[in-house]
Amino acid sequence: MTAHPPLTTVPKLDLARYLGTWYEIARLPMRHEPEDATDVTATYSLEEGGSIRVQNRCLHKGELEEAIGQAKAVDDTNSKLEVTFLPEGLRWIPFTKGDYWVLQVAPDYSVALVGSPDRDYLWLLARTPELDAVQRDHYIEYAARQGFDVSRLIHTPQTGQRTA
Repeated sequence: MTAHPPLTTVPKLDLARYLGTWYEIARLPMRHEPEDATDVTATYSLEEGGSIRVQNRCLHKGELEEAIGQAKAVDDTNSKLEVTFLPEGLRWIPFTKGDYWVLQVAPDYSVALVGSPDRDYLWLLARTPELDAVQRDHYIEYAARQGFDVSRLIHTPQTGQRTA
């Protein structure tokens, strides 16, 4: 395994601007999401107490699948979050949270690149179901320079079926 320098995040994430619905444009494979899932969305909303409600939805074999989780910022930049999808009563269990680090975000918050410091997870998200090739390639190239294996990326089909 090649050693990489520490992963950098955006200096400061404006959570209010980040909230809302994002469409998954591409991702690295993960066990929690079928490789043939389509129309993947993530919707973030603020909860009482400052945590963030995470609602992930997709279509898999024609059926709507949903996972509800919770994210919390780990520092005052808001760009490093810990996310859990355990049921609410079990979220106290140690070592059950995943790292969700915002690596890049467009100035208008229309595109975001999110990953984990171990480089096992990566998502390219946009506010619209499609992203032009120039923007997509910019973010993917940035991820590659940060040590992510972008050859394994799954480009998520957005068929127009509503999940958000």
